[in-house]
Amino acid sequence: MKRFIAGVLVALTLVFVIRSCNEGKEDKSILEENSMLIQQEISNVSKLIVTEGHFAEVYNYKDSKELFGPLLRAEKKALVVVNADVTVAYDLSLIDFEVDETAKTVRINSIPDAEIKLNPDFEYYDVTADYLNQFDAADYNKIKKTVSASLMKKIEASSLRSNAENRLISELQKFYILTNSMGWRLAYRENTIETMEEVKEFKP
Repeated sequence: MKRFIAGVLVALTLVFVIRSCNEGKEDKSILEENSMLIQQEISNVSKLIVTEGHFAEVYNYKDSKELFGPLLRAEKKALVVVNADVTVAYDLSLIDFEVDETAKTVRINSIPDAEIKLNPDFEYYDVTADYLNQFDAADYNKIKKTVSASLMKKIEASSLRSNAENRLISELQKFYILTNSMGWRLAYRENTIETMEEVKEFKP
């Protein structure tokens, strides 16, 4: 009888150990699958966010050169019309993030800065120059540099950058929805994100 009872206890112990091992493997398998799914989904939303705009600039260029003192000057001038296409983008494939399976946390460490690309088209009108003060490459480079700086000021004062930031927040909120739906946490640097509104605090 004692042997029978001992045999039953051993059998139950083996069943318990085997079941515990299987459950542990299942939990680990689910955790790994969730981790892979999260990384895949983050890769899917890591697309380039672009906001486009168009700007125009009219620039009067004048240059005067003294010849033989202030009594004689050689002048040149041009009317420059510039039409520029502008894009403001965030390349989300450059987001630095890590997936902590143990803590079930996706931690975003850094977000890339906005990329502003300016594609100006220059048209020159009323170009006149004295014989001793002709247009050269330095003049055209100076015009391009001055106009580009002026256009960048207009871009910063416009809604282009804020529109791009709003689209960035919209994409980052997908990370929160994904992790929250799977019972994981989303953190930005050292701060845990508890609500959708807190995603708006993300800054490059």
